[in-house]
Amino acid sequence: MPRLVVFNNISLDGYFTGSNGDLGWAYDGRDDPDYDAFIAGNARSGGMLLLGRITYVMMVHYWPTPAAAQNDPVVAERMNAMPKLVFSRTLENPAWENTGVSRDAVAEVRRLKHGAVPDMTVLGSGGIVAQLARQGLIDEYQFMLNPVALGAGRTLFEGMEDEIPMKLVMTRSFGNGKIFLRYEPAG
Repeated sequence: MPRLVVFNNISLDGYFTGSNGDLGWAYDGRDDPDYDAFIAGNARSGGMLLLGRITYVMMVHYWPTPAAAQNDPVVAERMNAMPKLVFSRTLENPAWENTGVSRDAVAEVRRLKHGAVPDMTVLGSGGIVAQLARQGLIDEYQFMLNPVALGAGRTLFEGMEDEIPMKLVMTRSFGNGKIFLRYEPAG
């Protein structure tokens, strides 16, 4: 059965985006070769990307561009080659190669988890994360904790009514002050 992993950058005060949807803070600290190698290695792991429409729009404006190929060649190559599925009620014709659209995240992930698909990773997409977490469909949560406090923004679990106990599986710290945290649901 394919696994579903969530990977997101978060601030010290628990936000995955700033108050205006800003993510620039998550890309600070790129002067750390160990961190860069970790990110490139993560991108090589393959699988299928699951995205909400807002995250898709942000990513399609960067990853298929010459700037991405120059700045992040390994990650750009993988991001463009991987199969992608966008959950949206409004997107009709995705412009990014290898991209499909689904209207119902929960039903589609349930279907995919019982199929012969590769492991799946959700990037960004807080609304999708909360929907899937409520249904117990996420197998692993990966967070890159960034050494910045934003003061306002969006959390990944907005609208959650019940707690999701988790157990820490792994940590890794980097010279740029970022800390990778990997959790699995404890229940």
